[in-house]
Amino acid sequence: MKLKSTKPKDLVIYHLLSKLHRLLRDNIKQEWNRSLPFSDELFDRWERAKYLGFGKGASVYDSSLIIGDIKVGQKTWIGPFTVLDGSGGLKIGAYCSISAGVQIYTHDSVKWALSGGKDDYEKGPVTIGNRCYIGPNTVIIKGVVIGDGCIIGANSFVDRNIPSNSKAWGNPCSIKGKV
Repeated sequence: MKLKSTKPKDLVIYHLLSKLHRLLRDNIKQEWNRSLPFSDELFDRWERAKYLGFGKGASVYDSSLIIGDIKVGQKTWIGPFTVLDGSGGLKIGAYCSISAGVQIYTHDSVKWALSGGKDDYEKGPVTIGNRCYIGPNTVIIKGVVIGDGCIIGANSFVDRNIPSNSKAWGNPCSIKGKV
């Protein structure tokens, strides 16, 4: 892609960013055999987690949307393209893996929309215990508690509590066995 601006200042910035991108891209490819979006080449996910007050060694991608009051335990990985809505309070334990595309909501606007804005948003905290795996593209709604040591399968819709050490998946999510 060529820059359409002819302003010398814009051209200098464009060429510097392009050079930086190539340098970072080549280093990441050589060292880890990966290709990342430019923002993930530039911004350190552990530094972002530390800035947000997450537990020691936690990480969160630059592409993740973070809203409200969120507590995350140590060594938890928050994957790319996730939505963490803590407007009603969100707690995620230690050593969790929150896969790409997971959406966790602690509020909804259903009654607000249906009432034409007369009713308030409804809020409810979400808690995810320690040592949990939440599969890609899972949606967790307000008020849900997922116990310690759970596996939630990909593409699940979690609208109810899941007890500790459960394997669960589906739409709606249901318990399929024990871990």
